[in-house]
Amino acid sequence: MISQDNKAALRNPWVWAVIALIVVVLGVNITFILYSADSSRSALVEQDYKTKDRKANEDLLKELREQHALAWQTSIKKPKELVMNTPTSYEISVADRDGKPVSGAMEVEAYRAADASKDFSTAFKEVSPGNYQGYINFPLKGYWELRIHLKRGEDEFRVTTDRFMVAEKAQ
Repeated sequence: MISQDNKAALRNPWVWAVIALIVVVLGVNITFILYSADSSRSALVEQDYKTKDRKANEDLLKELREQHALAWQTSIKKPKELVMNTPTSYEISVADRDGKPVSGAMEVEAYRAADASKDFSTAFKEVSPGNYQGYINFPLKGYWELRIHLKRGEDEFRVTTDRFMVAEKAQ
């Protein structure tokens, strides 16, 4: 007869095995949770979360104000076709807001979003006032961007080109 008062189930070793298994699993989970909570600080909470973004935004706004104050204009003579592992000539002209050429030190970074380890930079030489020339050899096919940095004294100007495609072979 099965009833609430029947104690025969507690004499069954399978019932004790299931109860022991549940106790062991709960014990391991509780131990793991307590250990991981004490041993490592959560990366989801940053101590300076209130000021971090504000500092980054202030730096970005400062840079934008500096770029706007300079108001330098660039023009890039791009090649018609870009092929990987082929040095390609680029010509870049820079003028101030009055149209006068800007002389300084120019560096061009080739940026590839798909593989940051293949990014590289190349120094361009000034061939005439405000006109710079250099060769860029793209090691991989795919989409690239150029980031142009020009420094004249304390003034630093940065501009990024649109994405463009580098082909594997000439067409």
